[in-house]
Amino acid sequence: MMRINPSFLRILTSVLILGGHMMASGQTLPDKAKVLKDMELANAYFVKKWPDPGLPIVMDKVRTSNLWTRAVYKEGLMEFYKITKNPSYLAYMTEWGERNKWGLWFGKESRHADSQLAGLTYLDLYLIDQKPERIADIKYNIDKMVNSDKKNDWTWIDAIEMSMPVFAKLGVMYNDNRYFEKMHELYLHSRDVEGGGLYNKTEKLWWRDKDFVPPYKTPDGKNCYWSRGNGWVVAALVKVMEIIPENSPHYNEYKKDYLDLMAALLPLQREDAFWNVSLADPNHFGGKELSGTALFCYGMAWGMNKGWLDKKKYLKPTVNAWNAMVKDGLHTDGMLGYVQSTGKEPKDGQPLSYDKIANFEDYGLGCFLLAGTEIYNLKKK
Repeated sequence: MMRINPSFLRILTSVLILGGHMMASGQTLPDKAKVLKDMELANAYFVKKWPDPGLPIVMDKVRTSNLWTRAVYKEGLMEFYKITKNPSYLAYMTEWGERNKWGLWFGKESRHADSQLAGLTYLDLYLIDQKPERIADIKYNIDKMVNSDKKNDWTWIDAIEMSMPVFAKLGVMYNDNRYFEKMHELYLHSRDVEGGGLYNKTEKLWWRDKDFVPPYKTPDGKNCYWSRGNGWVVAALVKVMEIIPENSPHYNEYKKDYLDLMAALLPLQREDAFWNVSLADPNHFGGKELSGTALFCYGMAWGMNKGWLDKKKYLKPTVNAWNAMVKDGLHTDGMLGYVQSTGKEPKDGQPLSYDKIANFEDYGLGCFLLAGTEIYNLKKK
């Protein structure tokens, strides 16, 4: 019987995993250079389409470029910049802020969460170059909320991501727990009060808003949980816990909600490694969807990088999700397919496909960049 040299087997294994890193669980870690290349490709596609970051977006109506969709992209681009230090990314974000005069979509008097996410990038840019005008409007805006008794602003779960990290960032920057306490009040209203509570404590998933709380059901009689909506909650919790100190008030509460959500999402992943638009009902607009998948991938990779999620359990689903998005969603020119257009529920923007362009392409890219940065940061141990 022929014996195979163990050294030959090790060499063969290295060849077969194509330059990746084999983890203890047997899952191949994506090659870092390839991850960067794919992120650069997707970003370059968008920048080529939008070389002027301050240009208004003209569709059914004119929107200034500090709207929430573009702010999600800038959030992802900022994380990408942190690992690449590419000066063109910093210049693009800075020009975006300058062209919008560091203002908010609905103005500094509005409490609407969709208007506030741009402020997260403004705050990051301020920390790089501390020009007061960069944060004047967003600080005024959030301070006004902190100093009021109203706490029912976040009536839809997307708002948690659009606003919550801004409160967290200001609380750390000014060493002021009032931001943390107001953020917690707003979060609790969404989770436990709005519509009877938008968080299902049994299934550990979130309804998008009170319109989807039971008795509303999918046609098959199941609870309707929107993929991207739950993705926004994932992103919010990750960003907040990344920003605030671990001894901050309510940190452990956010951690528990995050871990419960991760555990609930894991068995809902499709065989092709995407998640359905309607999480709990594959017959309700089932099919690949990239933005929600990217946010779940982001959250799971972050949790493993944090040491909170067991790699034996989460690594394969997470890496498979990233590989699936690259293989089935990323075009050779950098376009991202299977991104659901803006909306609030599974039926919006349907049907999805590889070649269909979302009505706004920026937030899908932002989600993809968030996922890619955490995939890039995954370690072998």
